[in-house]
Amino acid sequence: MELSRRLQDGFLIKGLTWSRKMRFSRLGIFALLTLTVLVSANCGQYNRIMSRKNLVDGSEAYKARKFQVAEDLFRQAAARDPEGATVEGRTAQLFLARTLHSTYIGNRQDKAKAEEAIREYQKSLAVDKNDQSSYKAIASLYENLVRPDDWQKLVTERASNTQIEPQFRAEALTSLAAKQNTCANEVTDTEKTKKTVKKDGKDVFEFVKPESGEEFEKLKACVTEGNKFIEQAVGLEPEAVKNAKGLNVKTLSDEDLKKNNDLIKIFESARSYRASLLGQAMRLAEMDGRTADRDSLKTQADQAKAQFIELSDVNKGLQSEIEARIAVQQEEANANTNANSAK
Repeated sequence: MELSRRLQDGFLIKGLTWSRKMRFSRLGIFALLTLTVLVSANCGQYNRIMSRKNLVDGSEAYKARKFQVAEDLFRQAAARDPEGATVEGRTAQLFLARTLHSTYIGNRQDKAKAEEAIREYQKSLAVDKNDQSSYKAIASLYENLVRPDDWQKLVTERASNTQIEPQFRAEALTSLAAKQNTCANEVTDTEKTKKTVKKDGKDVFEFVKPESGEEFEKLKACVTEGNKFIEQAVGLEPEAVKNAKGLNVKTLSDEDLKKNNDLIKIFESARSYRASLLGQAMRLAEMDGRTADRDSLKTQADQAKAQFIELSDVNKGLQSEIEARIAVQQEEANANTNANSAK
């Protein structure tokens, strides 16, 4: 499982809505080639060897943006092990999903590619429930295909599944909270509900009820649901994040730097949305004439914002250290290249 995950990491989507870049890891592909062939029938050994060749050739085609060639090669590899019983079979399913996904991104009219990509991702997710890459890809495709009910079902199930690692559940809960925050903001951030008034000689915002009672009820539901989700997300915050302020980034290994960076990003986002949703609750209280609640919620929102900024600063330090080490490595690589060229 660990090897499979490392291979998958070499072919991660950097997010269709993230950076829109996809790539294969040559290290992952060559690691696949070095796997020991299991003792089995000659036909089984042959199929595995041929699948490995398809994976390597397919990765080269993918990097050259020859997506149809890559797709055909990955299909051949996946067809030899449709159940995903071997590392080669599971890797082929995932690589096929990535290629179909890339093809769809290049032509949004080809929805059949997106649908097939979802099915292939689901196979990978069935094998490893904590596979964030496949989960995020499916969620992104549901949004691209405008299938909000399927998105909601996928993310809700992940948020409530105790077999999923806590930080990944927190990320799903934050996604649900983010939707509710957007919903609330669509009501509170309009010309009719957000007025600029003078207070103590300064321009400040005053929030008033929307004209539509239906809109006000919608706002209340969004604020309630959003705060429920985000409190659950923050409640999953581990001690490593709570104590992150004391991290000495200089003493961390490269691997620990990345692990901390990835973990803290999740809860940095959760803390950010907590501050925002408390702000939405404050607006709602003001609209409802609950002055004491408004003032209390403003204090809570300010505290939540400070906690977000504190964690954000920690993550900036981690990211800066990562970038500094990459720069040093690049300088060393360039120096070696120049030294070799001079010989």
